[in-house]
Amino acid sequence: MKDFTNWQGKWALIAGAAEGIGAAFTSAVAAKKMNIIMVDIRESSMNELSANVKRIYGISTIQIVQDLSEEDAWKKCMEAVKTLDCCLLIYVPAYSAVKLFLDNTPAELDKFINLNCRTPMKMVLDFTRKVKDEKQSGIILMSSLAGLIGPQFTSPYAATKAFNIIFGEAISHEFKRYHIAVTVCCAGPVSTPSYWSSQPDHPGKHPNILDPDFVAESALKKLGRKAICLPGWKNRLIFYFLTRFLPRKIAASLVNGAMVKRYPQFKIKTL
Repeated sequence: MKDFTNWQGKWALIAGAAEGIGAAFTSAVAAKKMNIIMVDIRESSMNELSANVKRIYGISTIQIVQDLSEEDAWKKCMEAVKTLDCCLLIYVPAYSAVKLFLDNTPAELDKFINLNCRTPMKMVLDFTRKVKDEKQSGIILMSSLAGLIGPQFTSPYAATKAFNIIFGEAISHEFKRYHIAVTVCCAGPVSTPSYWSSQPDHPGKHPNILDPDFVAESALKKLGRKAICLPGWKNRLIFYFLTRFLPRKIAASLVNGAMVKRYPQFKIKTL
């Protein structure tokens, strides 16, 4: 799957295509001469990016304006796939509000589940039923290091990202019979509008903040080679240190201590 030459002229569906990591995937896939079904709620940003990639790479695009947390969102997206030679599904969007768990509303908890779990799972089901008799296809699910060791202030997000990891890892084995490569990309903090809108405290330099283009290219390179992709050698080193050398309790304590430093506004105030 390192060589995308055989996929030139075919279609990829990219959910969450207009901003951040999704926009990086859009540009990276377009550079491989694949046409793109772009799905996003941000219509103006999506149209602007669509015009750019068509002009630069000479590809075709279809834009679908859709809130992917809606119950039937997956149906509207997959309708566009039925008549096209679509061989790649990339699901990026996630609801990722940073706050104390008790500050969430039931509606917000539903949004975590709907956008992060229900919609991608149903899209994967429908996509796989369409392409399972083809020679080669691929699925990339965007997850997070937060799904590996639970960080405070992001508990619903971390839990849904853990779901994506287990789901993607499981189907990566099951889908080999259909020649469908599956990779779950588990990135740490990435320099996206969504991340910076959470108002993290990063005095001075920004250590280990990944570039969206690097994350997208890393995931595409690992498609068909690894079920779980951890972009960035520093993040891989930290992950292996936390999970292979330390007891879970100590690793979780370190991760949650780092979260307090990153979001001091949630620090427990003592008398």
